[in-house]
Amino acid sequence: MQRFVLLLIALGIFGLSSFNQQDVKQEIQPSMPKEKLSDYSFFEGTLAEQKPAKGVIPFSLNTPLFSDYAEKLRFVKLPESTKATYNDKEVLSFPVGTTLIKTFYYPNDFRNTDKGRRIMETRLLIHENDGWKALVYVWNDEQTDAFLEVAGDTKEVSYIDLNGKKKKHEYSIPNLNQCKGCHNRSEQMSPIGPSARQLNGNYRAWGLPEGTENQLTAWQKTGILQDLPAIEQVPKAPVWNKPESGSIEERARIWLDINCAHCHRLGGPAQTSGLNLSIHETDPLAMGILKTPVAAGRGSGNRKFDIVPGKPDESILLYRIESTDPGEMMPEVGRKTNHKEGIELMKEWIKQMKKP
Repeated sequence: MQRFVLLLIALGIFGLSSFNQQDVKQEIQPSMPKEKLSDYSFFEGTLAEQKPAKGVIPFSLNTPLFSDYAEKLRFVKLPESTKATYNDKEVLSFPVGTTLIKTFYYPNDFRNTDKGRRIMETRLLIHENDGWKALVYVWNDEQTDAFLEVAGDTKEVSYIDLNGKKKKHEYSIPNLNQCKGCHNRSEQMSPIGPSARQLNGNYRAWGLPEGTENQLTAWQKTGILQDLPAIEQVPKAPVWNKPESGSIEERARIWLDINCAHCHRLGGPAQTSGLNLSIHETDPLAMGILKTPVAAGRGSGNRKFDIVPGKPDESILLYRIESTDPGEMMPEVGRKTNHKEGIELMKEWIKQMKKP
């Protein structure tokens, strides 16, 4: 209990100088975080099964953020009788009271998921009256529950990859300030992933009679999404590693959008760099093509331009996504390894690029 009180103090829920029982009832209770993930009752059965309870909706993204090869389970819970609102560019507008749930895990063997998995953490984004709040729950070694953590953590993880190779590396769990940094939009915390273009695809195990259905139309049918136009009019993000889903440029741009544009965009923490990697940016210079960096340093790798058409090995962008040096790598947090397949996609895109 003492540890939990210290966590609440770190979260800014209350200060020692003004703490008394009356203050708790008036100021803490509406937004008081729970000590354990199981306390929220998001899931049925054992918590590790991650079987969503009634009203908790699973979803997936066409191209998700890379997180050191961790797999993710995503869920959303809206207040009863409320709906999310369609937006053709940004993330959907979710009503106050919504919780976005994301669980990070590693299959013991990526070739055969029946061999079990190790769950690392579950992150919550909770929409309160004054905005979104992030909470991080770290799973115990027994895989029975996850506990609130504000300071972050680092754990060693091992698994067998899709090529049958044994992998072992450190996995970083962010502290709450790092969560706020990535989710910062004009100094307000905001979700990153669940946009219409990312949700415009099928998700299996929805539990619907059809078996497989477009997520957006399924959300509309079940009454949790409003203002959805005809699905043919909704933008659709390609799957970054499936050539049949889009051109190499389209797939490279969506990879940059989900991995980098939460900072490198208007209103993002890195907007002063002048580099805008949002999927909506159309100006080649703002996208980094033959653009000199605002602040050159060792992070540039002694290269002159962010992107040099036809020359990935002369492009700062490639240097930074290849690096694992904390002072150079991009993204700055959320990874300890580099995304080899994503890097190859970026290289091929730049190789094929023509000068504007």
